[in-house]
Amino acid sequence: MSSRIASIRLVSSHREVYEPCDDSFALVDALLADRTNLIEHNPKVCMEIGSGSGYVITSLILLLKNEVPGVHYLATDTNPIAVRVTKETLEAHGVDADVVCADIATGLDKRLAGSVDVIVVNPPYVPTPEYEVGMEGIASAWAGGENGRTVIDKILPVVDLLLSDKGWLYLVTLTSNFPEEICLMMRKKGYASRIVVQRSTEEENLLILKFWRDQDEVSHKEISSPTFLAHFSRSLSLLMEKRWR
Repeated sequence: MSSRIASIRLVSSHREVYEPCDDSFALVDALLADRTNLIEHNPKVCMEIGSGSGYVITSLILLLKNEVPGVHYLATDTNPIAVRVTKETLEAHGVDADVVCADIATGLDKRLAGSVDVIVVNPPYVPTPEYEVGMEGIASAWAGGENGRTVIDKILPVVDLLLSDKGWLYLVTLTSNFPEEICLMMRKKGYASRIVVQRSTEEENLLILKFWRDQDEVSHKEISSPTFLAHFSRSLSLLMEKRWR
């Protein structure tokens, strides 16, 4: 299975670029866990927002390249050094993607509107003072503002614009980001969601959330916030129980 994802020894690095860590590994594990579904999904356009070292987009390409032909891959990062490092990682693995220096998808959003079938995002999610959000260099990879939600809340409307009718989003979150609120926000836009991977480390509790358009289920229906939040909390509790048994 390891040959289907990026090799750490081939991942390029720079002191101003976020290196693959627990969150990166959890996101790739989520893609591995959902690999059969991704192949059957037969995406034509896949995109990573915030590619950093290139570990995740490279892994996604390697997961699909022998099973799903003709896929167009894109990656963006606001850090120009990360753009270069991502390109180096892709080249070291013998795969290719268009890598663009952009804030989320600025300059691409109108051209790509409604056409992206898979989006993966490991956003800046660490709760920090607001003034740290958007700083240059490596700080841009982790500074998430209040509750770690400032950048996430900017990304979600862009994702909604980019995703095709059958589009999927894989998003890294912390429990301190209030992921149940994120799922409720997306539900109101017509998305169903589930937790694909839950991982606890000494420092954080990571959740990889998957979203997909599910208009039949939620459109023109009143959404009960208390009911949804209770259901999400039960799902998370069950996952954590399994983890610690």
